[in-house]
Amino acid sequence: MKASGQHKQEYQQLKSNFIALSVLQATNYILPLITLPYLVKTLGVEYFGLLAFATATIAYFGILTDYGFNLTASKEISIHREQHEKVIEIFSAVMSIKFILMLLSFLLLLLLVFSINKFSNHWEVYLLSFGTVVGQFLFPIWFFQGMEKMRYITYLNLLSKIIFTLAIFIFVQEKEDVFLVPLFLSIGAMVAGIFSLYLIYKEFNISFKLQTRETLRYYLLDGWHVFLSRFYVSLYTTTNILLLGLMTNNIAVGYYSIVEKIVLALGGLFDPINQTIYPYLARKYKENFEFFVSFLKKISLIFIALSSLFILLGERFRDEIVYLVHGQESAYISLLLSIFLLRIFILPFGALLSNSLIIMEKKKQFIQVMNYTVLIDLLMVPFAIYMFQEKGLIISFLLILFTHILFLWYFVQQAITTQRAKHDL
Repeated sequence: MKASGQHKQEYQQLKSNFIALSVLQATNYILPLITLPYLVKTLGVEYFGLLAFATATIAYFGILTDYGFNLTASKEISIHREQHEKVIEIFSAVMSIKFILMLLSFLLLLLLVFSINKFSNHWEVYLLSFGTVVGQFLFPIWFFQGMEKMRYITYLNLLSKIIFTLAIFIFVQEKEDVFLVPLFLSIGAMVAGIFSLYLIYKEFNISFKLQTRETLRYYLLDGWHVFLSRFYVSLYTTTNILLLGLMTNNIAVGYYSIVEKIVLALGGLFDPINQTIYPYLARKYKENFEFFVSFLKKISLIFIALSSLFILLGERFRDEIVYLVHGQESAYISLLLSIFLLRIFILPFGALLSNSLIIMEKKKQFIQVMNYTVLIDLLMVPFAIYMFQEKGLIISFLLILFTHILFLWYFVQQAITTQRAKHDL
C-alpha cells in the first residue's frame, strides 16, 4: 500500500511538472509564431533571415555558457535535493563556472564581430542578441528541474515571452528596427532570470557561497562529456544554418527558419515530456532498473503514436499553417514544410535516448554517436546546400537525424543488455 501510494504521488508530481512544462513549451513556440508573420511582413524575409543567422551564431555561446549543466546539474540537484548544504554547493559552483564561461563567450563574440565583415555589417544585432546568453546564465532552469518544481520555470518564461511579444508589436515598425528584436528578447530573458534568482533565495532558502577550486573543478569535469555532446549536436544543427547563410544568402536562411519554426512548434510537446521525465528516470534507474526499462518502452510507444499523429495533421493543414505563419500563400514554403514534417517523428527520440545513455553512464558510447553523426553531417550538408540550397539542407538533415537515432537506439539496447547480464551474474 505504501509503495502504491508513493508511485501515485510520483505520478502526480510528473503530471504537475508536465502540465507546467507544456504551458512553457506552448509559450516558447506559440508566442514567437504570433510575431512571425508580423516580423516577416515588417522586416522582410532577408532581415528575418539575418535574425535567424544571428540567433544561430549566438547559440554557440549559449552552449558554451550552459556547458551541459541543464543535464548534469539537474541530475545532481535531483539526487541531493533533501541535503540543503549540498544543494547550495551545487548551485554556487555551477553559477560560478557559468559566469566565467559567459565572460569568455562575450570576449569571443567581440573578436568575431569586429574581425569578420559578415558580422561587423550588423554588429549591433549580434551584440544585442548576446543578452539572451546573459538571461540564460541568470535563469538556472537546471535548479528548478532538479527540484521538480517546473511551474516556476513556466511562470518566469511566460513573463519573459509576454514582455518580448508586446514590445515587438509596439516598437518594431520598419526594417530599420531590426535591432530592436534581439534587444527586447534579451531584456525579457534577463528580467525572467533576475526574478528566478529571487525565487531561489526566497522559496528554497538558497544563497550563493564561494566554492573551492577543487569543487569547481569537480563540477566542470562532471559536465565535460555533456558539453561535448551539446557542442556536437550544434555541429549538425546550428552549424547547418550558419553554412546555409555563408554559402547562400539571408533569404534562403529566412525560408528555412520559417519552416523550422513551424515544425518545432508542432513537435514542441515532446520537450516538456522529456524534461519532466529526465530526473524521474535518473532516480528510477538507481532504484529499480527493470522499471526504468519498462517506463522507457512505454514512453517510446507514446512518442511514436503522437509524432505520427502530428505529422498527419501537419500535412493535412500545411497550406493553412503556412498562410497563418507566413502571412500569405506560398507553394514553395508548403513543399519545404511537407518534407521537413518528417523531423517530428525524430524529435522526441533524440533527447529520450541521449538522456538514457547519460543516466546509464554510457558517456563514451554517447560521444561515439556524436562523432559518427558529425562526420556524416560534414560530408553531406555542404554538398547538399551547394546543389539544392535550403531544400538540400532539409533533406540531408533528415537523413542525418534518422541515422543519429538509429545509432542511439543501438547503444541504448546494448547498455540495457549489458546491465541485465551483470544482474544475472
